[in-house]
Amino acid sequence: MSRTISRRSVGFSRTVAAAATGIVLLWCVPRAWSQQCSLIDTRAPTAAGQPPAFPGQYRTCKVTSSVQFDVTVVAKGLETPWAVEPLPGGDLLVTERPGRLRIVSAAGVIGEPITGLPAMFAGGQGGLLDVALSPAFATDRTIFWSFSEERREGGNGTSIARGMLSVDRKSLSDVRVIFRVMPAYAGNLHFGSRLAFGPDGMLYASFGERSDTPMRKYAQMRDSHLGKIIRIKPDGTVPTDNPFVGQGTAKPEIWSLGHRNVQAMAFDANGGLWDVEHGTNGGDELNH
Repeated sequence: MSRTISRRSVGFSRTVAAAATGIVLLWCVPRAWSQQCSLIDTRAPTAAGQPPAFPGQYRTCKVTSSVQFDVTVVAKGLETPWAVEPLPGGDLLVTERPGRLRIVSAAGVIGEPITGLPAMFAGGQGGLLDVALSPAFATDRTIFWSFSEERREGGNGTSIARGMLSVDRKSLSDVRVIFRVMPAYAGNLHFGSRLAFGPDGMLYASFGERSDTPMRKYAQMRDSHLGKIIRIKPDGTVPTDNPFVGQGTAKPEIWSLGHRNVQAMAFDANGGLWDVEHGTNGGDELNH
């Protein structure tokens, strides 16, 4: 299966911020406010046994926008590209989920796979996932990536690794895994995962709850990384001001819990983190 990478002329973060404002207003003033607008969807919840947490949770108003987009095809023929990270100078660092990391030039030339990636589990929704540049990439040439990994104890799980991109941009060195989601599970769904550096210099990463019924409970359990957003230092160690540090069996990396499968994260201009998590039918969420 192939995918196409396109470039849009309007900034992503500004679009998200505008949409997010409407969602927040809807949550703050539920039903009465929603009756004053034209709703996108008025049907009853489509997933049996999964009612909204509060009236109007999955309701939002139709919005008319005058924003225009210019869409230009940059590259074709990639196999399930999962993440795109702009490099200084306009080239793009691109992950392909089967396990390849490439550079696509600003002119659309697709480079050979970059060597040095660790072994990974590539099946179902698993494989090579997100990639992010170090905040100091201009001087340390370090990149971070998330991927699904076979575990020695059995099963698999999402991991985060870091490495240094060579000057010729063909290989990685000093590669090491700095974080592993626990517990592992022998499945192929809902690995997450997005990476985002915050204004505090910390690395935030999201992980799914692994989808299957026996695993869903872990999203609310503090002794698990599943269904969580974590916050770690670039070397993988835990900041002492994380919310659950020192609280019994709670994983100290946890920053936020109770998520399903977060596959988008972005910080706004005020330092707030927004995420999009994939829900069941009618249950997608934009969270602040």
